[in-house]
Amino acid sequence: MDFSFTEEQSMLRDTVASYLADHYDFEARRAALRSADGWRPAVWKAFAEELGILGASFAEDLGGLGGGPTETMVIMEEFGKALVVEPYLGTVVIAGGLLKAGAPAGAAELIGQIIAGHATFAFAQAEPQGRYSLSDLKTTARKDGAGYVLGGHKAVVIGAPWASHLIVTARTGGGQRDAGGVSVFVVDKAAKGIVTRDYPTVDGSRASEVFFENVSIPAEALIGAEGGGLPLVEQVVDEAVAAVCAEACGVLRRLHEGTLEYTKQRKQFGAPIASFQVLQHRMVDMFMQLEQAVSMTYMAHIKLSEPAAERAKAISAAKVQIGRACRFVGQNAIQLHGGMGMTDEMAIGHYFKRATMIEGQFGSVDHHLRRYETLSFDKAA
Repeated sequence: MDFSFTEEQSMLRDTVASYLADHYDFEARRAALRSADGWRPAVWKAFAEELGILGASFAEDLGGLGGGPTETMVIMEEFGKALVVEPYLGTVVIAGGLLKAGAPAGAAELIGQIIAGHATFAFAQAEPQGRYSLSDLKTTARKDGAGYVLGGHKAVVIGAPWASHLIVTARTGGGQRDAGGVSVFVVDKAAKGIVTRDYPTVDGSRASEVFFENVSIPAEALIGAEGGGLPLVEQVVDEAVAAVCAEACGVLRRLHEGTLEYTKQRKQFGAPIASFQVLQHRMVDMFMQLEQAVSMTYMAHIKLSEPAAERAKAISAAKVQIGRACRFVGQNAIQLHGGMGMTDEMAIGHYFKRATMIEGQFGSVDHHLRRYETLSFDKAA
């Protein structure tokens, strides 16, 4: 696929890559993960003030750089190469996308806080019973005077321990799994009645179980139309899936490169194992999976501006390839490294853990195959 970047996009890639090479090496990341906070606020501040990348995908009239999905893709791929844990996805891609599209009261101010690095967000959507469904919700938002009262439980809210705000999906009408009746709210995490249980995730991030115990929120917290939020959530989650696919491309590239370098150094029977033909074939297969993942990811980003059905098909197709590539490349990287590949001291194990998490993030291979099939049959009908 011929996908050429503009000069500005290439400069953005080089700028992000250079900063991460200087400030985000493997040992610095390990130290951050072991710290009480689990991330480095100073790095987040640098993303905002030194690099300006928190505003790369926002329009200039909002204080951003006037970019879009391609700029997000460039940034996320570089983040994947460095295993960046800071909450760019939840804050810029998801919260930023919802604020741009839903345009609630105060959206411009919140976006300004995101660009300046003063606000961080986490997406509180998943629930214990919901699997990958965006509409299977038990969390409710009932009217109370001019505002709402939130009640419910959100599971595995990535980045919630670091968040100043939460983006929450809740039912304002309809049945538990109905497409109608889904609403979206922006909620100050410090609001009375929010209880969290924080924990580390396998790939080094932090997450929370979030409980809403009669949390009062104003009417201005509503994003989009009351009860009509599902299409907006689907759109922004597709954008988030595309961004995660781009991150995966960076992770996969490092898995392949690290394995190639290791097999050139590791010797068996007096020769580097990279000289064994069967392992050469294996590494070629890994490279092919990587290149297919890159091509599908680029195509998914191109299709983000298409009508909802076409966009969703392209996103699911890309996520299927990404999921398969993460499993194949990750497992082969570990196998070729042997037991050393799973030690905490070697970077390859950390890339494998992130690849494993990405495989199921926002939907497994089976989930997206079913989604693609359903969309294809609906179009044929």
